[in-house]
Amino acid sequence: MTARHARSGDRIYRSSFFLLASTVVTAGLSFVFWVVVARFYSAAQVGLATSLISATSLLATLSLLGLNNTLVRFPAGRAARNAQISQALVLVAGVGCAAAAVYLAGLPWYGAKLAFVRDDWPSAIAFTVFCGFAAMSMLVRSVFTAARIPEYNVLIDGLTQGVSKVAVPAALTGLGVFGIVASAGVGYAVTVVVALLVLRRRLGLRIDLRTRGTRLREKFRFSVASHASNLINLAPVLATPLIVLHHLGAAQVGYYFVAFQIAAMLNAVSTAVGEAVFAEVSHQESRFRELMLRSGRIIAAVQVPAATVVALGGGLLLRMFGAEYADHARSLLIVLAIAALPVSLNTWACFALKLSQRMAQLITANTVMAALSIGLSSLWADRGLVWVGYAWAIGNLTAGLFATACLLRGRTPAAPSVSPASSASPVRTDVPTERSPL
Repeated sequence: MTARHARSGDRIYRSSFFLLASTVVTAGLSFVFWVVVARFYSAAQVGLATSLISATSLLATLSLLGLNNTLVRFPAGRAARNAQISQALVLVAGVGCAAAAVYLAGLPWYGAKLAFVRDDWPSAIAFTVFCGFAAMSMLVRSVFTAARIPEYNVLIDGLTQGVSKVAVPAALTGLGVFGIVASAGVGYAVTVVVALLVLRRRLGLRIDLRTRGTRLREKFRFSVASHASNLINLAPVLATPLIVLHHLGAAQVGYYFVAFQIAAMLNAVSTAVGEAVFAEVSHQESRFRELMLRSGRIIAAVQVPAATVVALGGGLLLRMFGAEYADHARSLLIVLAIAALPVSLNTWACFALKLSQRMAQLITANTVMAALSIGLSSLWADRGLVWVGYAWAIGNLTAGLFATACLLRGRTPAAPSVSPASSASPVRTDVPTERSPL
């Protein structure tokens, strides 16, 4: 193995570590944020604020339009990189604000208790702007990942955003419910401002709205397909709590939520490694197979012992939230911990499909996962929470096996030809849509 290849392998470990660390720091400071909020606001105010903050996150996710994946997979050449990042940021911010306006307009039909935000125009404007900043804050994470400097995600997406949010709630109690929402919004805004300053200093980013060479238009189909895949993947996470609420009641939703949040930290391992290899392969496409196999070994080496620890020690973790959580959610957490293994298989295989631009198969895999997870949860929820866990495990296992089978059936194309002009250009030659990663 050459020194260059060794450095590339080490980079996957390094990037995975920092991406996972960012997730852990964000989760930890979010927990602190809600502890602080609970001390200064009533339970009713917290309940309404969580709905608005969840809506902000969902609207921001919808506003990404798949550009987060495009910036990593198809970075523009050096001459157009500023324009690519600038236009992507402006676009997601604009879509985020527009989505927030539509959401506020429809509150009388699906969120009458939250209509106070729409009826107070300063709050409405602030909420709209916060959604734009939230979308931008999600996108800059991908910018740092694409540049292979994910350590800045820990400092900015994790620490800066978390500390900013925690510092504000006590000062905004006079705003009532919107004081909590504004605290989260300030965190998004500070994150974007600091990120732009770091990007300017670290990568020389300058605002550039010229469209030539950005690759955003030519990769629009990839952006849309990857975005659709992400939204389908998100569907079970949004739908399952509603299914539990309908079949088992509000208390069971609480038990499910806590168990799933613990398991989500396990699932973050495969996601972090997947994001790291996604960026690395995008820079070194000739090493697709080698880097994918290396990432699979990393996931297995971390995921198996971590899942074992959570499965065996889940009762102790749940008792931190209260004895009733250990009594009602322990079996569910064991199933979800074991399910982290098929989740990791599905995540790994779907990243490989996305890298090889096999978007129809990627969407199909996520549709299989969502349909089975939601469908089986609806059928089995009356039997208890543990059956909801079984549905999640079966959905991910089936989708993971399907995605892996798609990879194994792929054919290897001839190496793309490179003209002298393109070899001198920083813009890479695209990969054919059919290839054999394994």
